[in-house]
Amino acid sequence: NSLKHYQNNDCMVANVPGIAEKCRALGWQKPVHVISNFPREVAPVPVSRAAFDTPEDAFLVVGSGRFVGRKGFDVLLRAVAQIPDAWLWLVGEGKEKENLKDLARDLGISDRLRFAGWVDEPIHYVAAGDAYVMASRHEPLANVILESWQAGTPVVTTLAEGPSWFVEDGHDALMVDIDDVAAMAAALTRLRNDRALAALLVAAGHDKLKARFSKRVVVDRYLDLFHGRLSE
Repeated sequence: NSLKHYQNNDCMVANVPGIAEKCRALGWQKPVHVISNFPREVAPVPVSRAAFDTPEDAFLVVGSGRFVGRKGFDVLLRAVAQIPDAWLWLVGEGKEKENLKDLARDLGISDRLRFAGWVDEPIHYVAAGDAYVMASRHEPLANVILESWQAGTPVVTTLAEGPSWFVEDGHDALMVDIDDVAAMAAALTRLRNDRALAALLVAAGHDKLKARFSKRVVVDRYLDLFHGRLSE
């Protein structure tokens, strides 16, 4: 909440507009630019479903991240519980893991929930899914959506601040209100039943990734900044 350590900087770079706005609100008067991230350049190789005792023909939903309250995994579990033929892989670790296991047992979905643990490249797990869900209550950017577009997996995301900046509902992902279990379940059901829609979302996500969040685009933006060609 203080900019005292940045007073000798000539400009600031934020990866989302919200951070730039926060800096200005704190009194920053020098230039501030928004240059976002790009996902790691990893060729997605879908993890074998058999490795996690998951039927090949199951509708597989994937979520990833730290198991903490703000990530909304409890909402994701409740949404999947409303779709009888859906399976769920959770990739990550965190203090809420045991609570999530208890919730899965209470919801009766322990038999179709798999914990993959913390892995170096979640994209391979995402690529194995039929849908990826970003269920966060608070998310500054959501790199996981960029990775899902790279993996070719359709996305359902909450209207957290990060996704609300760059995702277009119905165009490159399906967006739902934060903590809205019914809407999340409905969006997943829609993807399960309408594979043509899922393919369109994947194609549009890939196009946006290439146009706005590729390594080439991001590096070019930094080069423009260093050469004084970037305006606010």
